[in-house]
Amino acid sequence: MHVMGSKRMAIGAILAVTLATGAAAHHGWSWAEGEQTELRGTIEKVTMGGPHPTLDVATASDGVWLVELGNPRQTERSGFVEGSAKKGDPVVVLGNRSLKADEKRMKAVRITVADKRYDIYPERIQTN
Repeated sequence: MHVMGSKRMAIGAILAVTLATGAAAHHGWSWAEGEQTELRGTIEKVTMGGPHPTLDVATASDGVWLVELGNPRQTERSGFVEGSAKKGDPVVVLGNRSLKADEKRMKAVRITVADKRYDIYPERIQTN
């Protein structure tokens, strides 16, 4: 019985590490460039669900980008909540784009919607 309990604990520990590693890979910044860039466009879609609220942003010259915000609580703390933006609103996104040059995806640190600024990750904002 003791051996069986030890095996269960070992399996549980392996599962916990696997889940934590997967979560860190998904929620981390390793997929994004270190340098921040600015994206300007028009909101096509706002999704407020987890694991991260997102914006689909249509640009004049580069198609539609997926913009990830912080986790729902982080995003809410910035003041960006349901109804803060809608389709057609102009948006400026400051963030870190994907390391994959062909992937139109960005992690936002700040968004500005119709002249209202939301600092999603204030501690990460790089200003000149």
